[in-house]
Amino acid sequence: MTGFGVAQAELDGALVAVEVRSVNNRHFKCTLRIPEDFTALEVELEAQTARLLVRGSVIVTLRISNADARISARINGDRLNDYLVQLTAALGAEEASRIERGQLLMLPGVIVEDGGALFLEHLRPVVTKLLDEACSKVIVMRTREGESLRVHLVEFGRIIRMRMDAIALRVPAVAASYQVRLRQRVDAMLNEIGKSVDPTDLLREVALFAERSDIAEELVRLAGHLDQYESLLNPELAEPIGRTMDFVAQELLREANTIASKSGDVDISRQVVEIKTAIDRIKEQSQNAQ
Repeated sequence: MTGFGVAQAELDGALVAVEVRSVNNRHFKCTLRIPEDFTALEVELEAQTARLLVRGSVIVTLRISNADARISARINGDRLNDYLVQLTAALGAEEASRIERGQLLMLPGVIVEDGGALFLEHLRPVVTKLLDEACSKVIVMRTREGESLRVHLVEFGRIIRMRMDAIALRVPAVAASYQVRLRQRVDAMLNEIGKSVDPTDLLREVALFAERSDIAEELVRLAGHLDQYESLLNPELAEPIGRTMDFVAQELLREANTIASKSGDVDISRQVVEIKTAIDRIKEQSQNAQ
């Protein structure tokens, strides 16, 4: 599911902002956009994001404004003074003053590049907190979208239940309707030759038809799968349900196809079409169910 969150804070005069964007994905995939000077944070930020968001295609962007002065190199004044004292003692004050400043800066230990490391240590806990805040906002958006999705999924289940009940009511009439049609056809054929059908033979044929078209087991299994589907929509359920829901939808579809092939009744076939339409919608939305 989609989500967006951003959080920002000030650190040593620099503005630090963390932005998190998430779109649906059955797995977790994280893309980090971090300034080159702070790539050392990548591993821990990705791990933290995976722990908080669990799944989805996530883009985490870290922006730091006015940080250049904090991470630039600095001059070690004490070390430079030591060198000047030694040069003055060795060469004399006049000769030492003629040495180019650029050459002095190249002496070991005069330029210290520890500003970035120091700023990074200060930055780490700040970014961790900001990422928590941004991910919390993403989760709020996901939850809101998930509740809307749950309402639709509940409605699909209600449609299936309603159509299934209609099929159950139709089943007893199917055999009776077949018996009437069979007698009419047989009587029409036998009247042409002046014969009549034995009622026992007619009942036997109707019984065979009823056995072949019996969908009682399929309706029971369909009801069981539907119960499981509805239990997945419990808002108190914490774990991801997308894969389980997709599997249950496959089982619902299997039973619906069997009912359609065995019944041979137009009205039941129409109900099955409505059931399969709802199942297709469930399969589509299961990709978004967390």
